[in-house]
Amino acid sequence: MSSRLARLLNLVPHLVARPDGVPIRELADDFGVSLTQIRADLTLLWMCGLPGYGPGDLIDIAFDADTVRVNFAAGMDRPVRLAGHEALALSVALRVLADTPGVGDRAAIASALDKLAAAAGREDTEVSVRETVVESDVERYAALIESGKAARITYYSAGRDTTSERVIDPVEVVAADGHAYLRAWCRTAQEVRQFRLDRIDACTVIDEPAVLPAEAAERAGRTSTGPGEPGPTAFLAAELPLIELRLSPAAKGVVDSYPCEEVIGEADGYRRVTMRVRDLTWARRFVLGLGGEARVLAPEELREEVRSAAVAALDRYADPPAGP
Repeated sequence: MSSRLARLLNLVPHLVARPDGVPIRELADDFGVSLTQIRADLTLLWMCGLPGYGPGDLIDIAFDADTVRVNFAAGMDRPVRLAGHEALALSVALRVLADTPGVGDRAAIASALDKLAAAAGREDTEVSVRETVVESDVERYAALIESGKAARITYYSAGRDTTSERVIDPVEVVAADGHAYLRAWCRTAQEVRQFRLDRIDACTVIDEPAVLPAEAAERAGRTSTGPGEPGPTAFLAAELPLIELRLSPAAKGVVDSYPCEEVIGEADGYRRVTMRVRDLTWARRFVLGLGGEARVLAPEELREEVRSAAVAALDRYADPPAGP
């Protein structure tokens, strides 16, 4: 669709520059399309023009045998140029993309910025934008991924308040909620995990290739276990555990305070919600904190953990054994 729009915007100036007409086959060759496509484009142009949209406002295209010419261009007699504010908006958007981890080919973005500056004037597009993530060492981890090597990291887990050392096979750097994350296969957990860059205390490249198991490569959006382009994936949602709860009316604030993938209303104000959580250990503490206002529907592992923790807590209130 975008290539056709570009072609339509350039067809009229191209024809206006050749007032004696252009053979339709030559016109198709000039734009690298088939005769059928160029005829469809010319037919569509007949329906374009100035506001008012009466016959006198529309582009007038004439056919003489196999030759095409424009009698009335409706103002489209020169290539479209970006206005200053349009160039600025595009420049800002491109610079945000360039500074956002995991969005794609930075070289292509830089090339587009250079072309935009050349077309619109560098003074119109030379802008600075706010950093998209707080971490300053994103390039270091992007280079790690490019190297195709595994790494040994020391990582602080805020959820568990622990620090651990593990060997990882990097996949990609991505951004979410103002932070940059390194997605990698964790050889310790035997899962694809996300490591927030500002919580990686140390990172050492090791002389081993980064290789993903086949199943993990598929989950991570890769088509092979070797280096390659990661597929578009909602990296947090795709791999965090999914839980299902039944909430009482007193726990309705959960829906407002936590992102839920699905909320189903039931009788008497009860709700069934599905949500993704950091891990099941966090989910157990979360459900227990809701007291009797939440019941775990799935997964069974979480149901059992909550039940066991609740029984253990109740046992502490049991009558002490009788003395001698």
